[in-house]
Amino acid sequence: MQKIELLAPAGSMSALKLAVMAGCDAVYLGGKSFGARAFSTNFTNDELIAAIKYCHLYGVKVYVTCNTLIYEKEVEDFLNYVRFLHQNNVDAILLQDIGMLDLVRKKFPNLEIHASTQMHIHNLDGVKLMEKLGVKRVVLARETNLETIKYIKENSSIELEVFGHGSLCMAYSGQCLMSYFLGGRSGNRGECAGSCRLSYDVIKNKEIIKGTYPLSCRDLCTIYDIDKLIAARITSLKIEGRMKSAYYVYLVTKLYRYTIDNYYQTGKIVVNENILNDLKKTFNRLYTRGYLFNSTDIINPVRPNNNGVLIGKVIKTKQNNITIKLLDDIHIGDGLRIVGKKDVGVIVNEFYKDKKLVKEAKKDDLIRLKVKDTVDINSKVFLTSSKYINDSIDEYVSKNPRKVKIDIIFTAFLNQNISLEVSDGINNVKVIGSIVSKSNNIVLTKDDIFLKLKKLGNTIYELNKISINIDSNIFIPLKEINNLRREALEKLNNLRIGLSNFQEKDYYIEVDNYPVEHEKGLASFYNNYFLPVVDSYPNIPNGSLVSELGALYNNTQVVTDYTFNVCNSYTVAFLHSLGVRKITLSLELSVDAIKELITAYHNRYHKHPNLEVICSYYPILMITKFDFNKYYQTDNLLLKDRYNKYYKIVRLNNISLVISNKLINKENINYYDLGVNHVRYNLYKNY
Repeated sequence: MQKIELLAPAGSMSALKLAVMAGCDAVYLGGKSFGARAFSTNFTNDELIAAIKYCHLYGVKVYVTCNTLIYEKEVEDFLNYVRFLHQNNVDAILLQDIGMLDLVRKKFPNLEIHASTQMHIHNLDGVKLMEKLGVKRVVLARETNLETIKYIKENSSIELEVFGHGSLCMAYSGQCLMSYFLGGRSGNRGECAGSCRLSYDVIKNKEIIKGTYPLSCRDLCTIYDIDKLIAARITSLKIEGRMKSAYYVYLVTKLYRYTIDNYYQTGKIVVNENILNDLKKTFNRLYTRGYLFNSTDIINPVRPNNNGVLIGKVIKTKQNNITIKLLDDIHIGDGLRIVGKKDVGVIVNEFYKDKKLVKEAKKDDLIRLKVKDTVDINSKVFLTSSKYINDSIDEYVSKNPRKVKIDIIFTAFLNQNISLEVSDGINNVKVIGSIVSKSNNIVLTKDDIFLKLKKLGNTIYELNKISINIDSNIFIPLKEINNLRREALEKLNNLRIGLSNFQEKDYYIEVDNYPVEHEKGLASFYNNYFLPVVDSYPNIPNGSLVSELGALYNNTQVVTDYTFNVCNSYTVAFLHSLGVRKITLSLELSVDAIKELITAYHNRYHKHPNLEVICSYYPILMITKFDFNKYYQTDNLLLKDRYNKYYKIVRLNNISLVISNKLINKENINYYDLGVNHVRYNLYKNY
């Protein structure tokens, strides 16, 4: 059985290096453009080159996120970026845009492609389509449960990547327009404003049920379920966290590395609770096993940010001085949140124990510190950051860096060339030295040679086995042994870094020409409408409106809805080439972007596409698996935001829709003059 891959996030070079030191098998990261985490630090091109080399030296794979929707005017820059990554030996790229998938697959046949979770693939049909298209791996939607994953694995041969830890989105990835419509920042373009983490009132019959964070999810944690994930034969266990600190990345990677390795060795789940506790202190929103295990505790309605860990209670206050009874250790530099009638934050720069200024205190100690705000007696004290933990990580890594084990064979026989062979178990290097001469007075021993060869210094290597085969009474300058060792390790480095298998071919595609038509349609025009979350697809009648990629595996002559996020001419051409009859454009496209798309289509393919635009509609802001009706034990719910705007919650076919009550009306735009064939009105308000 192939060991499950542990895939760690890297939002910065420091996070990448700590992920590697913690024992990950692969990292995923983004450049300055085209990644779904635009507000992470991310990597410049030079940093990407350095990151790939660094990781490859340690045997760690690098996957780069190129998983935003690509607009027409960006295609050339996007293609240049992918070309750059391929030439610099990236292991794979992640894509959301289906048109770019087709373009990249044809232009760069040797480049491995992973279907991003933004593609919203959660059923066998979607996976089989990706397999048919030559995609190596699918990152399944977080909403996919373990039984479905098993079924997909049993009926496909493609690699499956599953999120095992980290932040959850309330909406299906790729199916959330909330940030775009409420704040003008598109989640599909890597610019999510985190609208779901804001406070909303839940309203029933004009009465507030609860003013909380009803859209803010807990963090996923499957550390006690590693055995089940391995048994499901998933390829890669993915950790979310490119927006998190490097120390968070280290702890979560180390936690899962430890548990995975122990399970393979013992067949039992052994979790290092100390690491888990440190991780909680670094960041957590409370944990859930998620939809992966059909959990119902998905949201944390109390707090959308770091919960921290309870470490004490305020037992006395005097002006701005408070006394805390500790439930856990505390250190100088720790960050605290004191929760009473209101939250009070403090960085512990100094504190007292028994009237003495100290730098640390233990469980059950009483400490006194100063705060800048009023604090109530019995307020709970939470640790939300720890400089001590961070410093401990730095110290541990500096003393215990990750190493690659190597075997060495040294051979030196009289009147023959010296040979030095080095192997990491996969790559083998052999270097040749000078001819061995007989010693006149200085006898070179095996111990002398061993002492020189074991000096691996600040390299990434450590000695596993060494074999020294020499004649007696020979002479070799010790300097030559040093040089041979350095030469061999340099060659081994180069082999481990690897060379790109870059190849570029011409893009091609066959598409039909559709006559220019002018037709105003209604939503009811589609007799069959398949919503964005369908477990499996029967034979779909021609002309049906479909909402996700799985519908295209065995069906043609359908109409794709706006949920396909079509933003460029390559996507239009690709969908037509699959047999799609009519294509609804993304709701995020401006008039200029539509004009650019159609013009490029005409210029490249010398054909006319069959496009539809929805010009009047109430936006569905979010498509989510979460059942608000069940959670609040009632239906006909509304959300109200801080600007007193209302959003309707509709439960339909086991999914929930959050729908804006604001009508978007673009009837004044003459889409026909742009080259659009059909204009649709989605006038339903209650769906």
